[in-house]
Amino acid sequence: MTQPCHSERSEESLTLTLILFHYLNLMKTIGTHNYYVYIVTNKTKTVLYTGVTNNLKERLYYHNNPLPFSKAFTTKYNCFYLIYYEHFLEVNDAIKREKQIKGYSRAKKETLINAFNPTRKFLNDFI
Repeated sequence: MTQPCHSERSEESLTLTLILFHYLNLMKTIGTHNYYVYIVTNKTKTVLYTGVTNNLKERLYYHNNPLPFSKAFTTKYNCFYLIYYEHFLEVNDAIKREKQIKGYSRAKKETLINAFNPTRKFLNDFI
């Protein structure tokens, strides 16, 4: 059995190195691109707000701690209780889904929430 020449080993080594490099870069991006579509409600669960964010925990913090004199919908209606969310790796997918949910009727949103969170438990502490 003959040994491969030096140039063949170098080419094979280079190919493996490139594959490894691309794999490691892919692994770095998985988990770093996180986007969430979420629905928050008020304490009595009478108001629903749908949003999108790349950091759900931080976004919930800002819903709970709005800027003074904020006129935001979530501030006005005290919507900071998380009852639904979906995770996405691509921002365009998350934005598309947010728009889709925002276009749903109240009944369809209720069905979506009930399938995900049948007891409608506030999920803030689980994020």
